Amino acid sequence: MKEINVTGQKREALGKKASKQLRKEGLVPCNLYGHATEDGKPVAMAFACPMTELRKVVYTPHIYVINLIIDGESHTAVMKELQFHPVTDALLHVDFLEVNDQKPITIGIPVKLNGLAQGVRDGGRMNLVVRKIDVRAPYQQIPETLDIDVTNLKIGKSIKVGQLSYEGLELVTSPEVVVCTIKMTRQALSAAAAAETTEEETTEAE
Repeated sequence: MKEINVTGQKREALGKKASKQLRKEGLVPCNLYGHATEDGKPVAMAFACPMTELRKVVYTPHIYVINLIIDGESHTAVMKELQFHPVTDALLHVDFLEVNDQKPITIGIPVKLNGLAQGVRDGGRMNLVVRKIDVRAPYQQIPETLDIDVTNLKIGKSIKVGQLSYEGLELVTSPEVVVCTIKMTRQALSAAAAAETTEEETTEAE
């Protein structure tokens, strides 16, 4: 995965009122969940990041390993959860998960379809059903995309998660989930009907 730096500052005041004030100042309330626990539950570090810093990791198709620099202290993390306003879509809150070399993480990786499918050449339409597949692995082994060769995929056929495998990755998404499929189009139906008619005419002529 690509790496990127994001800076922030610890926040002492918590709650809705404090969070609302932060947003007015162009800051987004965040939590960093690390390896420390209390009563068996993860302990979160509360901090805030400028929206200008978060924009480069939130509004992008890329998956990043984030070097969080909070009050000068560095933490390696990935984004865990984003909260948006239901009406304005403004970013309200971000949860980060601290990662290390040994402990595997679960994260959604974008799917990338490679090749021109046979079904598309025959007039069908490629339909990408899921854009991300959840995988589990140490963060250094996680790729930027999951490449899928669709060259031999025909009309009416699909590729499921269970048909995929990647070295060093455990696919967490259900194996029955359809990743992509090629649907019949009117153009393909017309072409098939025309081909059938031509075949019948040839047979009759013989």
